[in-house]
Amino acid sequence: MKNLINKVHHIAIICSDYRKSKVFYTEVLGLEITREVYREERDSYKLDLSLNGQYIIELFSFPDPPRRLSRPEATGLRHLAFEVGDLEAVLEKLNDSGIYFEPTRTDEFTGKRFTFITDPDGLPVEFYEK
Repeated sequence: MKNLINKVHHIAIICSDYRKSKVFYTEVLGLEITREVYREERDSYKLDLSLNGQYIIELFSFPDPPRRLSRPEATGLRHLAFEVGDLEAVLEKLNDSGIYFEPTRTDEFTGKRFTFITDPDGLPVEFYEK
């Protein structure tokens, strides 16, 4: 498989409150809307989001989805991480938006700083400096 896979194509996220999550991912994180579709037969939205022109996230809504069952240390997706050029600018934007962020930590192996927030459904989101 090593030579058959080119890159990560996208990450799919199911949210419980579509409007709230749409605002979080577009207005707070600044992702760009590529396409938004309402699928009437499923009573579901699908929002395709891009970062710097690269398609990265599919945001889905479904009626009454089950809640996330555990914290990040459970089997499965641990967190979503974004590389940032200026962590201080990100922290300022988060603070201005009223978003709680964890105290900044330093990666013991790379020496790079990072922090975590959560999306509206509790999915951990990391900002890792370049």
